[in-house]
Amino acid sequence: MATAAAAKEEPVTSFAKDQLRAIIERIERLEEEKKTISDDIRDVYAEAKGNGYDVKALRTIVRMRKQDANERQEQETILETYMHALGML
Repeated sequence: MATAAAAKEEPVTSFAKDQLRAIIERIERLEEEKKTISDDIRDVYAEAKGNGYDVKALRTIVRMRKQDANERQEQETILETYMHALGML
């Protein structure tokens, strides 16, 4: 009886192991792609810096372009209010 139960569980276990291995391998491939893309982005920023662009400003613009227009306007208003309160404007 014990061997019959073990025989029934083995295909399921084998399937689970194969599925887990496939998931892990996909994650590893995506991590490698992410590293490659990250390296490419770093190279583009280095090229921009070499051409005289301010990398910090470029990063800020990229971050701002990801935001919703209303959200960006709200943050700019808050920033301006704080800067005014600190006498920076």
